Amino acid sequence: MRNQRYAAVDDADQRRRLEAGLSAIGLVLPAPQIDQLFAYLALLRKWNGVYNLTAIRHPDEMVTHHMLDSLAAVPALAEAARAAVVEEGARRRVLDVGSGGGMPGLPLAIACPDVSVLMVDIVQKKTAFLTQCRAQLGLSNAAAHWGPVEKLEDNKGYAVITSRAFAELSDFVSLAGHLLAPGGKLIAMKGVYPQPEIDRMEAAGLMAQWQVEAIPRLTVPELDAERHLVVLSRR
Repeated sequence: MRNQRYAAVDDADQRRRLEAGLSAIGLVLPAPQIDQLFAYLALLRKWNGVYNLTAIRHPDEMVTHHMLDSLAAVPALAEAARAAVVEEGARRRVLDVGSGGGMPGLPLAIACPDVSVLMVDIVQKKTAFLTQCRAQLGLSNAAAHWGPVEKLEDNKGYAVITSRAFAELSDFVSLAGHLLAPGGKLIAMKGVYPQPEIDRMEAAGLMAQWQVEAIPRLTVPELDAERHLVVLSRR
């Protein structure tokens, strides 16, 4: 009983922090979607104890380093997906590459029911977790695919392809670029300003095909660390 009381206090504190973080980010969500975000966080904690989905294991750090970190990018990802001038089949479709425990794909799918999200990972236990989350959270706009993204085929393409802690920018565009619909955006989530990665793209000759449109800085509630998005498009 004592442990249950502590768990209830911890859950209440985590929910308070999650709601405060959403407010700071500017994401106004109805209660059912906040419930889904919190339920996803609980599933991540539960599965991580058995399957080691993420190196961050402390519940408090999961709120900041995973949930709020991902949610901070959601407004930009959603706006790009909705605004992209792409063929009808690719509209509002987002591909999350190397999704791992579902970030930023699941928070995006929860916060934006009008956006369709496919999460790809090469680790089967992670895609099994994502599939379970889809079922338990009732997310008809989310799906998971097990396998390397470079072998994924999709004739519709995606309005936005994103990644978080997946790979260098050079590898990101090389491995996933073939899935981007004409008029779409590649949006990589990075920490510090990634000038060395941009320089390596230039050195590899990739800037003949790709251009950096913007590198906005993100502010993540409760997290004292640099975060940036790198927005890329085809020339």
